[in-house]
Amino acid sequence: MAKYRLVLLRHGEGAWTKENRFCSWVDQKLSSDGIKEAQSCGKHLKALGFEFDLVFTSVLSRSIQTAWLILEEMGQEWVPIQSSWRLNERHYGALIGLNRAEMALNHGEEQVKIWRRSYDVTPPPISESHPYYAEIYNDRRYKCSDVSQENLPKAESLKDVLDRLLPYWNEKIVPELKSGKMILISAHGNSSRALLKHVEGISDEDIINVTLPTGVPILLELDENLHPLGPHQFLGDQEAIQAAIKKVEDQGKVKSAEK
Repeated sequence: MAKYRLVLLRHGEGAWTKENRFCSWVDQKLSSDGIKEAQSCGKHLKALGFEFDLVFTSVLSRSIQTAWLILEEMGQEWVPIQSSWRLNERHYGALIGLNRAEMALNHGEEQVKIWRRSYDVTPPPISESHPYYAEIYNDRRYKCSDVSQENLPKAESLKDVLDRLLPYWNEKIVPELKSGKMILISAHGNSSRALLKHVEGISDEDIINVTLPTGVPILLELDENLHPLGPHQFLGDQEAIQAAIKKVEDQGKVKSAEK
């Protein structure tokens, strides 16, 4: 029997997810479908009887908005929420704002897959001339983070995401988990993948094939040493979840009409 249980998810579909663009640290709200995904997630978790004591999110609106909608559907709006940049999506550097399918056409699907899914390959860093540089680095939410703005990343590999996430996991989340609290983490595709890699011991090579759909809760059951009792479980209709995973994987491919 599990000593600790934790629910993790990638936020509902964002506005730029729908447009197949690298969103990263640009702050986007949920799309209309993303709102429905979050509400559906909340309904499902309520039907399964989950009762949360604490929620962790990134400082990006789509992560926070997803948590709000889930808690509202569950009738648990009072549950405290803690937010940190350390749960942010991976910083995609110079790729931010670009269309994935167009990049696959220009650079090849394999290169785009490496940029999106590999463990230790970092995309080109963002420069001050980038159209979204000022929007990100002048944002007030980063003035109150636990590192100076000068030390915030300009591009990240998945390894970098794990490196900045682990202190928060070990110092903030784990103690709450060990105190007996039921925790929900509403994060992003890559911060969730990084956490799964750490908790489940997924290899550097195998993590490239781990794809997370938007708005689908993932249950982790852990022993007293925080080791998984089995592989993570996607909660919901499994056929629909596999279709959603394929949809995410296809984002980095050349559209049929362009091939």
